[in-house]
Amino acid sequence: MKRLLLFSVLLWATAGFGQGSISGVVLEGNSESNTGLPGANVYWVDGKDGTITDFEGNFRLLTRTLPADLVFSFVGYATDTITVSSNKEIRHVLRSASTLDQVTLVKKRTSQFRSSFSTQNVIQISSDELLKAACCNLSESFETNPSIDVNFSDAITGTKQIKMLGLTSPYILITAENIPVVRGAAQSLGLSYVPGTWVESIQMTKGAGSVINGYESIAGQINAELQKPATDAPVFLNLFTAANGRQEMNVHLNSRVTDRWSTGLYVHGNQRTKTVDRNDDGFLDTPKGNQINVMNRWQYSDPTNGWISFINARVLRDRKVAGETSFERDQEITAANPWGSIIDTDRIDFSSKLGHVNPELTYQSLGVQSAYSYHDQRSIFGLRTYNIKHQSAYLNVLYNSIISDTRHKIKTGVNATYDRYQELVVTDVYDRQERAAGVFFEYAYDNLDQLSLTFGLRTDVHNLMGVFVTPRLHVKYLPWEQTTLRFSAGRGKRIPNIFSENLNLFASSRAIEITDAGGDFYGLDPEIAWNYGLSIVQKFRLANRPLELSFDVYRTDFVNHVVVDWEVPQMIRFYNKRNESWTQSYQLEASYSPMERFDLRFAYKYFDINTAYNSGDDRPPLTPKHRVFANVAYQTQEKSKGQQWKFDATLNWLGQQRYPKFDSGSDLFGTTQTPSLVTVNTQITKVFTPKIDWYVGVENITNVQQPNPVLNATEPFGSNFDTTMVYGPIFGRMVYTGVRYKI
Repeated sequence: MKRLLLFSVLLWATAGFGQGSISGVVLEGNSESNTGLPGANVYWVDGKDGTITDFEGNFRLLTRTLPADLVFSFVGYATDTITVSSNKEIRHVLRSASTLDQVTLVKKRTSQFRSSFSTQNVIQISSDELLKAACCNLSESFETNPSIDVNFSDAITGTKQIKMLGLTSPYILITAENIPVVRGAAQSLGLSYVPGTWVESIQMTKGAGSVINGYESIAGQINAELQKPATDAPVFLNLFTAANGRQEMNVHLNSRVTDRWSTGLYVHGNQRTKTVDRNDDGFLDTPKGNQINVMNRWQYSDPTNGWISFINARVLRDRKVAGETSFERDQEITAANPWGSIIDTDRIDFSSKLGHVNPELTYQSLGVQSAYSYHDQRSIFGLRTYNIKHQSAYLNVLYNSIISDTRHKIKTGVNATYDRYQELVVTDVYDRQERAAGVFFEYAYDNLDQLSLTFGLRTDVHNLMGVFVTPRLHVKYLPWEQTTLRFSAGRGKRIPNIFSENLNLFASSRAIEITDAGGDFYGLDPEIAWNYGLSIVQKFRLANRPLELSFDVYRTDFVNHVVVDWEVPQMIRFYNKRNESWTQSYQLEASYSPMERFDLRFAYKYFDINTAYNSGDDRPPLTPKHRVFANVAYQTQEKSKGQQWKFDATLNWLGQQRYPKFDSGSDLFGTTQTPSLVTVNTQITKVFTPKIDWYVGVENITNVQQPNPVLNATEPFGSNFDTTMVYGPIFGRMVYTGVRYKI
């Protein structure tokens, strides 16, 4: 344990440290206000560097030779320019743009927005957005966001799977404060290991990401920023209960130890003890079980000397029991007893981050980030066993500077990873070690006028994949006012963990077949893909209210694809296909605020996907071509004591989805297509004071249920038993309520 603790006390600098040491906060209203203004523009008067404030009004950007003039602007407020003569923290108040006797000032605190300065297509999601739904863990944090699709993966484990650009979560780099957290053994269940209340904000990047974060990302990146002990409430309590038997509690305890050190203890617990079988098929609609998740977080901040650090330690214990309603955890596993599933997971995580900005040359910064985790999962599905142990170590060193002036920025560094996987798949044993080391360089040009671009290149040496190069390019162009064009292109490479990424296959009687291609993992070769993306964002004023339209198109071409083939009855097959599979995603989105505190968001998505199966090219099963998303949010005006009502409703329409087709021509479903379906979620929140609020919501208010989600439920040990053909809700309507309290 001592060695693990020593390994975890490592260094890191956020990308923001490379943006310079001038920092501060922009406030709204008057000099007495403590309300931060999110989305305000902050830039140097020469136009060579700038940023926007975060959800709390905070900002940080590169300095230059001082004194220099800094500009603050925001729609509806007067633009201000101040002279900065030192690196002291700035606290600036923006005031109304009008001096007329009668002024109607509309100020919108958006819960999600696109950064106008980023070359990448990044969507920022605040904690306010996360509170619009029953966000109990990270997998449920995207219910009100149209860019992420959320579906159940099977009828047994209760696991939710996310997709971006038509690709499943293994193709998305999922990080916590830019350290990978959902990968390897945690790929199927890892999103449920990050409690929602621990998340401060989320940044979603569509398409090829930065080379700084590695070579594995193909569809994009999801980064969760965690709560900070120095800024989180000293005491926070969240209690939650739902009609499906789920009960949760979250406790945050934060304190300032010294002027520079703060610490936080974050405790999450959940349990399901209720037997629920609404469709009377003899199987639990949601698994029983419990989870204990505890994190201790330390924060160090010395802005005068340019230092900041975070140290985290976490322990998790998760227990799940599923299957037939009469199944008990301690029963003997035989075909004579009820069919059941047990998934027990124990995990420890250590991570540390420290960054330093040169006080004399503030455009120079150095940081190192690192993490260690040990994941032990033991699972039984009927008569089949799947166990996996995964040890992972990660180290990343990053240096930031400029070339000539702040229009030309560079980031360079090295990183290394180590993974060891030990798997028991029924009776087969797999033991694999992966070691990789890489160097990267990223150049960014930004004149803060019309054109900015970022080009990155990295070279990695991997013990199983050899030496390979990963290029990434992002371009942003402003052809005219209020219009933003973005283009991205990049290459990704990864080794799929075919069993942990497809955990649901064990909840069936399908035999496993792997076509040996002579590769170094399961006999397969690694996946390689190119991703290209184009995005356009146009902002308008409609009836003097803000309207934003966006259109995205992204294409992924697989140079080498590991195909997961469900097309043959009673079998799942894995094999390589080269230069034949691709995915194309189109999304049209509109956001409008027709009146104060009233927001509308609409999106339509179309997926054109081709997978090269041995039986012929086709769309992957249970993937809709068409999706429609709509969200309505309204808040009453906040009263003097902080009292307020909040209303939110989200609609999702899914088009028809293809069932697997079978070589034998048999039809187990009576149709080749699923029906289209509509689900509606809604939530009402009553804010009594800034310290306490109560919320109640209904998921799937229209009570949509998929009939017979478990195939051959009466013969679970038979050859046709299958729980993976899930396209819609199983539980039906679900009511929940909860209370949040903070000091």
